[in-house]
Amino acid sequence: MEELGIAPSKKLGQNFLVDANFTESIIRGAKITPEDKILEIGPGFGALTEHLVKTGAMVTAIEFDRKLAAWLRERFKNDPLTLIEGDACKVDIPSIYGIDTPFRLISNLPYSAGTVIVANMLSLKTPPTEMLVMLQKEVGLRLAASEKDEEYGSLSIRVQSMYNVETVRLAPPDLFFPKPEVDSVILRLSLRADRPEPALFKTLSTLTKVSFAHRRKKMFKQAASVYGSENLLKAMTTLGIDPDIRAEKISPEMFLKLAQELNGLIHGS
Repeated sequence: MEELGIAPSKKLGQNFLVDANFTESIIRGAKITPEDKILEIGPGFGALTEHLVKTGAMVTAIEFDRKLAAWLRERFKNDPLTLIEGDACKVDIPSIYGIDTPFRLISNLPYSAGTVIVANMLSLKTPPTEMLVMLQKEVGLRLAASEKDEEYGSLSIRVQSMYNVETVRLAPPDLFFPKPEVDSVILRLSLRADRPEPALFKTLSTLTKVSFAHRRKKMFKQAASVYGSENLLKAMTTLGIDPDIRAEKISPEMFLKLAQELNGLIHGS
């Protein structure tokens, strides 16, 4: 970092993974094959990248920091790595491997963008078959939360409709430089065979976002502003959902059924 004249950016969520043993354990758990297509976001100084390219897989990394990107190009100039310099939240992800090509996301995600990156993956025509990602523990809890948990919300439901979520292990601050003020967690998100079709997922996303807009209030008035009181009441009645309920009390499975009912009533599907 001294050589490059840079300092870790809080704005970019730069906390670099520096524990080699921990990095190697991530790779062992990933069980990567040479046939895999891997996307890494926020490679930093390449601690994880180094191990990814050794697997023989096709690896693409996206790095926002201009100086780091230049350094990575030089470090990995003799390795089979494709490096994209840019904002991962704006990069055309489907164009990397092809819109219908399966790929895996394996990354120590930047704290500042981890939530947005995972959320963006959900809406891709071909979402990652697996996401093995390190995130701030608080974000990880949100992704894995059920209606019994305080962290439960719209993102929990959207993620769990698409993926089976497994907490792999915690990552304490001393694995990073600089040390973050919070713990991190590694999550494995495995794409579900029974995930909703894009049109249904779009309805589910809108429904959950509006329902949780004011999470301590009853969801009916909030959701009715989008779907109409008559349609919403009919759908909730069909499913046996109390119209006075708050969104945080409804399970992901029931939210998906509610989205299906609303789709049928509004679009006849």
